[in-house]
This record gives sequence, C-alpha cells and structure tokens, in this order.
Amino acid sequence: MDLHGKTVVLTGASGGIGAALATRLVARGAHVLAVARHPEPLNALARRHPAGAITPFAADLTEPADRAALLAHARTLLPSPSILVIAHARPAFGMFGAQHEAEFEALVRSNLLAPMQLIRCLLPVLQAHPQAAVLAVGSTFGSLAFPGFAAYSASKFGLRGLIEGLGREHADGPVRFQYIAPRATRTPFNTPAVDALNQTLGTRVDAPERVAEALVRAIERGTRRRQLGWPEGLFARINALLPGVVDRSLARQLPQIRHHAGGTPSNDYRENRHDPLPL
Repeated sequence: MDLHGKTVVLTGASGGIGAALATRLVARGAHVLAVARHPEPLNALARRHPAGAITPFAADLTEPADRAALLAHARTLLPSPSILVIAHARPAFGMFGAQHEAEFEALVRSNLLAPMQLIRCLLPVLQAHPQAAVLAVGSTFGSLAFPGFAAYSASKFGLRGLIEGLGREHADGPVRFQYIAPRATRTPFNTPAVDALNQTLGTRVDAPERVAEALVRAIERGTRRRQLGWPEGLFARINALLPGVVDRSLARQLPQIRHHAGGTPSNDYRENRHDPLPL
C-alpha cells in the first residue's frame, strides 16, 4: 500500500512508539489523525511536523462519547481515513495476586474493549475505500505469556485473537487486518522495575524508531502477522508448538521476575544473563 496521500488514524500517538510512528507516516506522505488522552503532548507532536501533517485529537477511547466524537471528526476528513493503527496500550507489571480488580478492568477496557469498539465504529469508513488496513501493535506477550505480566498478556492474547478473527471474517473485503508484535522497546511505557528486569535477564531492547519503521513497512507490504526481533520470533513459535520447553526456561527465571515485580525474593536469587527471554 502506498501511504502517500492517505489519512491514518493513529491511537497512542503521544507514546514512544506512537510518536516515532507518526513521524514515519508523515515522511511517507500520509496525513495523521493523532489520538491520545492528553492534548499537550499531541500538540507538541504536531508542532514538530509540517503544518497540517498531523491533526491532534485528544480522546479517551474507553469512553463511548469520545469514540463517537472521533468517528464524527474522521468523517469530515478528506480523504477519509483508510488506515487505522492501534498503538495505545495500558501497562501492567506485577505478580497477579498483588494486583487489584480495578487494574484488571482498566487493562481490559483499554487494551481489548476499546480496540474492539473503535474498529467497529470506523469499519464503515474504512470499507468505503478500495484498499484499507487495520494494524494492531501487539506484544511478544500476545503469544508468549510471561510471569509478572499475566493480566497484560491476557489482554494482548485477546487483541491478537480479535485481529486474527477479523482478518478471516473480512478475507474477501477491502480491509486488511494486521497484528505486528514488537519485543521490548525503549520507551517510558516501561516502569523502572521493568527496565531493571530487562537488564537482569539480558533482554534485547529496541529503539522506538526501529519499531516504527518496521510497522510502516508492514503496512506498505501488507504483512498480516509478524513477531519483531530474534530470538523472540523463535521463542513465540516454540511456545506455540512446545510450551513445556518455555515453561521450564521461565521457571528458572522466576526468582528474578518475582524480585523485580515486587514479590518476595527467593533465597536462591541470582542474576542470569545466559538464558534470556523477551519482554
């Protein structure tokens, strides 16, 4: 797909990956309707680009009224949006038993229900084009559930299932559904505890600009699903075919994970840089 002249709705546009992605899309000649909760970083993002290249739109996508306002605004754009990129997410790191019901509800509303409802709202707009795309920015944890990220993994597994199901449901239509999963990325999305865990486990961490370029290329090439990074792609496949192998590997890392997630450190806590798995 040639992005020049296209209108792209980009959620999570003020985040590390989202802001880098907005820059890449503008460089390809697209107009970006940049969506995030807070107007200040969106306005700052727009000021860093040529006038009119980015339209900031502050919205809480978990709220029906805000989704309706976004849809109404999208319908006024010329050309109307033919690409939706879902790049927002709510983080959650901690041992499952220490988290609260309200956290779970907010996590699922943001990471799964809001994308469901947003796609449903925008689908008629996208279907009006001869060629359109919905790209969801997933996570390694969308195919490889990780201790300390059980609830977050569940939300990303759900997002992956949503996009896969919609891709099959609309296989004979103009809208292509894509799920691209970055590995750990160097952005403020990670808390200091997550950064410390990544360092302890020797996890490879990508720059957001590298991830953004991979996402743009996926849109251009029509890549339907991809796990970014090596050996993360291999681990995801092993987990699908031989999950017991991953179970045993993660069991060896459990003391380190509990330590950084705020659980009770094990007496045999050790740093282990020789058996890393992705975040």
